[in-house]
Amino acid sequence: MTEQQLPTGPHELQLEMLDLKPALEAVLMVADQSLDHLTLAQAVGHPPIDVAEALVELAASYDEEGRGFELRNVAGGWRYFTRDEFAPAVERFVLDGQQARLTQAALETMAVVAYRQPISRSRVSAIRGVNVDGVMRTLVTRGLVEEAGVDRESGAILYQTSNYFLERMGLAAVGDLPELAPFLPELSDMDDEPAEQLAATVNEIADDESSSNATEDGDTA
Repeated sequence: MTEQQLPTGPHELQLEMLDLKPALEAVLMVADQSLDHLTLAQAVGHPPIDVAEALVELAASYDEEGRGFELRNVAGGWRYFTRDEFAPAVERFVLDGQQARLTQAALETMAVVAYRQPISRSRVSAIRGVNVDGVMRTLVTRGLVEEAGVDRESGAILYQTSNYFLERMGLAAVGDLPELAPFLPELSDMDDEPAEQLAATVNEIADDESSSNATEDGDTA
């Protein structure tokens, strides 16, 4: 009785038809850790011995061509790295991104949160006169704003400034913020104030924040 051969899935047939080196490059490009040749062989559908040889050849070709990256065999596996001589370019790119300023919209939202915390997104939107969901997500992602519990009456999530915000502002506590809060309208009076006037008031705070380089993180909101 002959052993029945298991059927091969369509994705496996397609992998067998792929060129080995480009397939390895594609997998290594998205890997977030070193991959050994056995793992890579399973991914690209080629024999492990062929994969091992191709990895060595790829690494050598990158060196010969003087690419800005290199393929290293480290920690029992292969992974792309920035070539040492081009590290300054990467450094400048990363540091420049960290030095980028917040947008005007983000500064205004940040000012409202700072002076009215803890506060919900809906109340921030009411003060600014626009929807701030996207900007708030950006500020949370950048670590400048964080959740501060839930409002007992409405059930809305409340937000406050983070310790990282205080560090960037050079403050020991929120109470050390400049005395700009009195210029903001009370939340209870928001409905009696035109949205344009509220936005103009927050703009004054944003200008002060910007001129003092309070927040230098980038923002795309």
